Amino acid sequence: MLPILVLFLPGMAWGFSDPNIILPGGHQPDEPMEVLFYASLGVVFGATMCAVLLAFDGVSKDRASGVFELRLAQPMPRTHQALALLLGTWQAIFVPVALLILASICVIRYRLGEWASIADLSVHLAATALILYWYVVFTLLASSRTKDQGTAIAFGVGMWFLFTFLWALVTTMVAYASGVSIGEQNDAQWLALEGALDLLSPNGVYHHLLETRLIEIDRGIAGWQSWAMAIVWTVLPTWWFVRRMNQLQP
Repeated sequence: MLPILVLFLPGMAWGFSDPNIILPGGHQPDEPMEVLFYASLGVVFGATMCAVLLAFDGVSKDRASGVFELRLAQPMPRTHQALALLLGTWQAIFVPVALLILASICVIRYRLGEWASIADLSVHLAATALILYWYVVFTLLASSRTKDQGTAIAFGVGMWFLFTFLWALVTTMVAYASGVSIGEQNDAQWLALEGALDLLSPNGVYHHLLETRLIEIDRGIAGWQSWAMAIVWTVLPTWWFVRRMNQLQP
């Protein structure tokens, strides 16, 4: 997975920090946080898929091989085992991603001649840690519902595909049913609808968190709403996974 992460994280930071780059609409990123925001596409497309590939057999593989039954025989509460599996899998993907984000900061400094602020870096790392955690817990939940690894990875990839590609279709359908002009970036109704529906998607919440550091982007969602939904996306799936592990039979 490392070549993919290097391509999607420092690679995108290198491309978007090019002083001569002109994005659609004639916009040219000239601040480190703007570059980090656009380069976050690498997290959405690359790092989250790596999280799915790491976590898809976290439970199903142990159940199929009989290791899960041995784990349950250990003198350790199931809740602790569930949290250890969850945090261990998340750490395995977040640590290399965080290191590559730091490398991206150095790339941006080299290209733009300016360091990202501590606040911008902190928000970017926190938001990235959260989105990776969400995909890990979703995939482990899918893995706990199946006994074979093929079905587990199908669930994980399907969920990733839904939030990464198909969510735009959901937004478009809702906008069409509501009579809102689709894709009009200057239409306040479209921006408000898109911003509201993004709160129901982990990728959307991730972008909302990053937008709290970009004053020029306003989609009608306050910063406290973004962080509140981030807490909801973190707490509820974690509770569901721990509950599932407590009820799971080998």
